[in-house]
Amino acid sequence: MKLITQPDEGIQPLITAVKRAKRRINIVIFRFDLDDLEDALAAAVKRGVEVVALIANTNSGGEQSLRKLEQRMLKKGITVNRTDEDMVRYHGKVLIVDRRQAFILGFNYTDQDVESRSFGVVVKSTRVVKDLLRLFDSDACRTDYTPRVGDLVISPESARSRLYRFLRKTRTTLDIYDPKVADDEMLALLEKKAARGVRIRIIGGLEKKWAKAGFEVQKLRGLRLHVRAIVRDGRRAFIGRRLEARHSRRQIPLSTRARLLLLLNGSDAVQLNRRPSRPPRRPWRPRWRSPQRRGPAHAAAFRSGAPRPRSPQGGAAEHHSRRRDRGDAASSQA
Repeated sequence: MKLITQPDEGIQPLITAVKRAKRRINIVIFRFDLDDLEDALAAAVKRGVEVVALIANTNSGGEQSLRKLEQRMLKKGITVNRTDEDMVRYHGKVLIVDRRQAFILGFNYTDQDVESRSFGVVVKSTRVVKDLLRLFDSDACRTDYTPRVGDLVISPESARSRLYRFLRKTRTTLDIYDPKVADDEMLALLEKKAARGVRIRIIGGLEKKWAKAGFEVQKLRGLRLHVRAIVRDGRRAFIGRRLEARHSRRQIPLSTRARLLLLLNGSDAVQLNRRPSRPPRRPWRPRWRSPQRRGPAHAAAFRSGAPRPRSPQGGAAEHHSRRRDRGDAASSQA
């Protein structure tokens, strides 16, 4: 498994995978304006690769651009499928190559998203890729789908319950990328976690009514944010695109086939939690705001990630001084 970080890597990983394809490419599209990727798909058709696209019935910009994309792809020999109109917001972004490698993306195939902070995951697990192909065929043929792989989280079938269980198991830290966290049920759970001492940091935005819930919130400066990702305890992660409340199928919720997320373990989650290799346009370091401000020393501790300093009566300096005194006394006794 490999993590793709945007804007560091651009579309080159996708272009390379398409150029290496030998038999079949499956691509799920919500938005698309990358000419280089479209040309690479057309070139794959010319060398005998079967290219099958599943395109959203609509998006927030309307249907016109998607219908034009369908016509262009058909002229280039690409097989085109369209999602069921009941799926108002089909928001998945997936590229599967030769039934062996899958790209699960938090970003669309657009210049704007590729230049934003976002993530994608390259998966070679046979079980995950096979289940993604089942999902692709199910949505292309508009038939029912039943998830079979635990690490693949599909909405509406399993997303909400799986995400709730994921958050409930948090023990020490929860780091969240989200342009605007707004799910009341999930936030109520996080508020309880924060009250028990879990450090919850959010890069992005938060509804105002949760401003005093005990979270540390910081906007991403210098880059647009276009992903939802959660790292739990530095060891396990969710990566995908949306976390929203569940409503009816016609109201664009967690209950349409809008969401496709993946659970990451171990080093993959740690990699997601690290600073990207290329800095933003303007150098920036998050300055976390304490939910309970107690002065400059505490603010400095939050920014650095160090333990919070103690009160003047029993402060850290006095504590270390007592340790040194005990050490000196022990040395003299020896």
